[in-house]
Amino acid sequence: MTACDHTSTTPLPNHNRGKLIIFSAPSGSGKSTIVQWLIHEHPEFNLSFSISCTSRQPRGAERDGIEYFFLTPEAFKEKIQADEFLEYEEVYENRFYGTLKSQVDKQTEAGENVIFDVDVKGGVNIKRFYGERALSIFIQPPSIEELRRRLEGRGTDAPEMIEQRLAKADYELTFASQFDHIVINDDLAKAQQETYELIKAFLKY
Repeated sequence: MTACDHTSTTPLPNHNRGKLIIFSAPSGSGKSTIVQWLIHEHPEFNLSFSISCTSRQPRGAERDGIEYFFLTPEAFKEKIQADEFLEYEEVYENRFYGTLKSQVDKQTEAGENVIFDVDVKGGVNIKRFYGERALSIFIQPPSIEELRRRLEGRGTDAPEMIEQRLAKADYELTFASQFDHIVINDDLAKAQQETYELIKAFLKY
């Protein structure tokens, strides 16, 4: 049995069951900054990250079941065949990342509100699967030009990588209308407040 296998739990009454909040955005939009702010500054929301699976090896101090569940490529493919993933992506050959249905069930049955930081296709798929139990938010940069400025300002990517990210962002922006809400991050504090209000209303706090 792997760490990702479904373990039987006693379901809690539905009113105690957690909900799902999905964030997607092009790279450089500020999504991760907003998500981290929500988790650390608003514990009343009881937000917990979805723990994903990956077929890569652990890095540094990463621990199985904490940062990720670490599977062999073969085990990952078996779970794909068994339709155990909400969404998954093969980043390149035999390097997989994905979200297990059983893990999300385990977290929501424990009363956690599960937060997803996923690509646009994954976000659309998760929303489709859970329907009204999920809130999907697309964080949008003010413009592609502003996105270029932010990516260049990071100083972490080579020019050709920035061009790849911008081309991908252009494509990802076409998915925005498939999300419940679009938050334009032209001012971080304003975008944070907007996401806070959306989640507060959705969780009915």
